[in-house]
Amino acid sequence: MNGGRDVFLRHTAQLSEGELRRVRELLGGAFAGEFGDEDFEHALGGMHVLVHEGGELVAHGSVVQRRVLHAGRALRTGYVEAVAVRGDRRRCGLGGVVMEAAEGVVGRAYVLGALSASADGARLYAGRGWRVWGGEIGVLGPGGPERLPEEEGSTYVWTPPGGGVLLDPTTGPLWFDWRDGDVL
Repeated sequence: MNGGRDVFLRHTAQLSEGELRRVRELLGGAFAGEFGDEDFEHALGGMHVLVHEGGELVAHGSVVQRRVLHAGRALRTGYVEAVAVRGDRRRCGLGGVVMEAAEGVVGRAYVLGALSASADGARLYAGRGWRVWGGEIGVLGPGGPERLPEEEGSTYVWTPPGGGVLLDPTTGPLWFDWRDGDVL
C-alpha cells in the first residue's frame, strides 16, 4: 500500500464478473462513452493493472499479447490497452503508476511494447520513453496486408531496457495482427 493506494496485477482469468464490470464502468466513464464492446474485448486476455484508492478502482491498464511483423521477424509484443484514470483522479500521477506496472509486464514477457495513443495520452507515453514509430504501420487483414496511414504518428513503441529488439523504421513497416474493431 502506498498512501492509501493499492496496485494489483491480475490476469483476466483471475478477475471476477464484478471486477470486470467495474473495469468496464471505469473505462466507459473515462472515455466519455466512446469505449465500445470491441474496445473492451481488446483489453481482455492479458494482464490488468488495477489501481485502487480507498477500495475503489481509480485507474486501469492492460497488456495483451500481439504479433507484430517487422523486417522478416514475428515479434512477441506486449500491446498496452485501456489505460484510463477516473475523471476526478486525473493529473495525480495514476497514469504513471499504471504504465510503470504495464512496462514491468512488457519487460518481463515481451521483446517489444506497443500502443496507440490518443492526443491526451501521448505526453504520458513520450515522457516515459515510448517513441512514435517513424515508419509505416499496417495490418495483416483477412484480405492480406493493408497499410494504415491514419495510425502513423499515434502508434508508439517501447523496447525494454537491457533487452527487447532494436527496430529501424527504414527496414520496413510494422505489420500488426488482425482483430475486429479498431485494429490498433
